[in-house]
Amino acid sequence: MKHLGWLAFLPLLLAAEALRVDVAHFSTGDMAGWQERQFRGTTHYALGDDQGRRALRADSHAAASGLFREIEVDLAATPYLHWSWKVDGVLHGNDERSRGGDDYAARIYVVFSGGLWFWRTRAVNYVWSSHQHIERTWLNAYTGNARMIAVESGATHAGKWIHERRDVRADYRRLFGEEPGRIVAVALMTDTDNTGATAGAWYGDIWFSAE
Repeated sequence: MKHLGWLAFLPLLLAAEALRVDVAHFSTGDMAGWQERQFRGTTHYALGDDQGRRALRADSHAAASGLFREIEVDLAATPYLHWSWKVDGVLHGNDERSRGGDDYAARIYVVFSGGLWFWRTRAVNYVWSSHQHIERTWLNAYTGNARMIAVESGATHAGKWIHERRDVRADYRRLFGEEPGRIVAVALMTDTDNTGATAGAWYGDIWFSAE
């Protein structure tokens, strides 16, 4: 029965698999579950190849539309969000804390359910800021239910792939001062509708993990 010895490792394999929740598989050309939401104009999203990797390309000219995927994530088990991104450059002369300057070359945001109180739906926005210092936080210019975190800033790393890792549960506690509700969606957006500018970015795979 030695050929059944691998069964002893099955629980460990299943446990390891459960400690990763995949949100986006752009590297394999998989767009399943992703939907578009338009706010003003249309940002063009398409799978492409850059520096030998398959990823999602975003191009915006005075437009704001995003892609989102509805997905439930247990932050008690997998609190860490991973993703990679690359921007062509940053925007100039805009105040991202104002409505007139609320544009970003790249952003990833996590949406939390407000339960029966839909007006309490909240979001944490991880942005590649044009001007704010890394780790600076501020209120979204349009709603107090969304908070912004500058994960990257400026053009120093423009043109380079950057991998990010964030403890979403810790970020939510810091931003809202309470325990997070359940995650109901993850979204991404490259938008320039307020400034009328042009921006381009790449997005790699997105997933949650235990560490």
